[in-house]
Amino acid sequence: MEDRTVEQLAQDYSAMGDSVALITDIIAGDCMADESAEDRQGCVDRNVQHLELMVAKEDWGDEDMTETNDAIVAGKAYVA
Repeated sequence: MEDRTVEQLAQDYSAMGDSVALITDIIAGDCMADESAEDRQGCVDRNVQHLELMVAKEDWGDEDMTETNDAIVAGKAYVA
């Protein structure tokens, strides 16, 4: 188990929020709409992988992962 500082935890949690927003916006058609389906899919897939790696960390404390887990499910179901 790694020991992240409070600042690192906050930064990582914020970055996860950015990934959640990006996945949500791409699925809704509000982001990357002019990009190819392959590019949209790749972006969603990379962000889902990032979220999965981050959620698996064991030092989160009581951070709410509901939106993150929802974005992982939605991202895995997404087909551009």
